[in-house]
Amino acid sequence: MSASPASNSSTEFDPEEDEPTLEATWPHLQLVYEFFLRFLESQDFQPTVAKKFIDQGFVLQLLDLFDSEDPRERDFLKTILHRIYGKFLGLRAYIRKQINNIFFRFIFETEKHNGIAELLEILGSIINGFALPLKEEHKTFLIKVLLPLHKLKLLSVYHPQLAYCVVQFLEKDPSLSQMVVMNLLKFWPKVHSSKEVMFLNELEEILDVLEPAEFQKVMQPVFRQLARCVASQHFQVAERALYYWNNDWIISLISENSQILIPLVFPALYQSKEHWNKTIHGLIYNALKLFMEMNQRLFDECTQVYKTRRQTEKEKLRERETAWSRVVNLAQSNPQFSELSLEGLSLTSVSSAGPAGDLATAATTADDLTTDIDMEKLKAQAVEIKKTNNKEKPLLRRKSELPHDSLTLKALENHKRSDPFLTISKESG
Repeated sequence: MSASPASNSSTEFDPEEDEPTLEATWPHLQLVYEFFLRFLESQDFQPTVAKKFIDQGFVLQLLDLFDSEDPRERDFLKTILHRIYGKFLGLRAYIRKQINNIFFRFIFETEKHNGIAELLEILGSIINGFALPLKEEHKTFLIKVLLPLHKLKLLSVYHPQLAYCVVQFLEKDPSLSQMVVMNLLKFWPKVHSSKEVMFLNELEEILDVLEPAEFQKVMQPVFRQLARCVASQHFQVAERALYYWNNDWIISLISENSQILIPLVFPALYQSKEHWNKTIHGLIYNALKLFMEMNQRLFDECTQVYKTRRQTEKEKLRERETAWSRVVNLAQSNPQFSELSLEGLSLTSVSSAGPAGDLATAATTADDLTTDIDMEKLKAQAVEIKKTNNKEKPLLRRKSELPHDSLTLKALENHKRSDPFLTISKESG
């Protein structure tokens, strides 16, 4: 079996933006894949005889094909590799090792591979069949491969499969929970809102399988991050974080640790009542209502502490403004203030107006300042100059969404998945 030719070699293929390039020879390739899959699933199939041909070299070539841009081909490859893993016990360790190598190249070298989602889907089924206690090899795979995969820019292409694999590990061995959650918080995106929503989705799935004892080890850093998300100005991030209050299991965990968790999240919730998006308001009031019903006394204490702190902040701000006003008054009372202000404004006005600017405006502004310093008028003139400069700048065209290929969409819709469910026998060791 030889690798498919690179169908898009002249241009860089972006799985998030571009339509997949479908193989022109797919009708012939489909017959080959269909025949081989039925051969593997036949009742007369004997692995002891077939192992002469389906060996490590064959598996390596099969894995190379996963980089195909055609999703129909990757779908068949996924099912075929899964059948080989289930029937050839001697190849299991080798398959896992070679898949690890693909991931390592993807994470630390190329960051480009079309079959990551399919390989993770196979691994999700394999992890489900791991025997307990977990081998160190499997724990290393979690730490060195699955967790670093969260850092890459193409996370959205394979995130559902990645989250499933992580949750499968935690269901197998709950003692890994603290390490997984802390790494997830370490990789948390700072300025990428869509990735942040994905992280919130995965974190909720993880919390759903945590035991109360494991939850207490990570609850404070988790809810500090959750508070930051609730206070986010991006409404999708704030909305997704507030959906945690619709999860009965998470509410029960909060209730058991209310003395610690409510004070952590309360300021962000109370402050977000002024969020610009009105959809957020209903979710905020729902969360505050749950807190009030959970512990009325603690809720009142948090409210009082929050209001006191806000009042203190306002007083500090007022003191700061008063101090700056005194500094401005002292500066204006200096005899040299008018002379220095006139020189500084003349230079600023000429440079801001540019060669096409109005020098008369700058001269008029200087005269006004000499007689009567009007800061509000000065600010308004600066805004007008900025608007004039912005009008002279050329407009930049943003990249628009490319039109969809109707033939590609029709071919993908007509494609039948060869096996919707992946199952694997329990691994003995």
